[in-house]
Amino acid sequence: MDHLINWSNFSKIVPYADLFKQGLVVTVLLSLFTVVIGFCIALVLALMRMSNIRPFRFLGYDKDGHQRESGALAVISRFNPVSFLATAYVEILRSTPVVVQLLIIYFGIFGVIELPSFQIFGFIKFNRFFPGVVALGMNSGAYLCEIIRAGIQSIDGGQTEAARSLGLSQMQNLRYIVLPQALKNILPAIANEFVVIIKESAITYTIGVQDIMSSVNAVKGATFIIIEPLLVATVIYFCLCFPTSKLIAYFERRMRHGDTR
Repeated sequence: MDHLINWSNFSKIVPYADLFKQGLVVTVLLSLFTVVIGFCIALVLALMRMSNIRPFRFLGYDKDGHQRESGALAVISRFNPVSFLATAYVEILRSTPVVVQLLIIYFGIFGVIELPSFQIFGFIKFNRFFPGVVALGMNSGAYLCEIIRAGIQSIDGGQTEAARSLGLSQMQNLRYIVLPQALKNILPAIANEFVVIIKESAITYTIGVQDIMSSVNAVKGATFIIIEPLLVATVIYFCLCFPTSKLIAYFERRMRHGDTR
């Protein structure tokens, strides 16, 4: 296998152009579905982390009805199991490699749950694609959670008080007042997460997802060349990520300009 760049080797890659086109489609779809799933998970996690569910609140008061300032019972009274579970999820997924999470989900969960083996568009294997989306979506949700939580907490609390005075429920306040403003603030960060996922999706080839890196692997096996397919993959990733980043920066400037008018 030649490890030096040989320009004539690029002609050997041309017959495999369709593989790279398919890999491009898979990578884009993988990233889009991952962002959607990740956002839904992150929104739930953010609301869980901001919840005030304390089932042992009563332990925080002594027999005279005075609130305990310290001690084990005071600590237990402040315990929020919902927030604890969300925090544990976020910290575990942010502190472990995504490739480990991918393999655990693919072999551990979907090794037990048998998925149908049909193909989407004739070349995307669902039983490989879906576990990859789930793993990346769960990982993305852990990162987006903090972005969404910060966006929600950035909204002035006075608006919530005004919503209550108008008779809106907490859910209506969140849906019609808080979330629309928060989404505007965090939209650039969510779009940047999409760019990150495009690059991170390359690891899904390890479980047989036919993405861009899987195309590189197939060309390497058929032609015994590696550098040139990797360069082609690099160009494709660049053409995906760089224009997207610039487009995000453009809309971010427009949004910032609109806020300062």
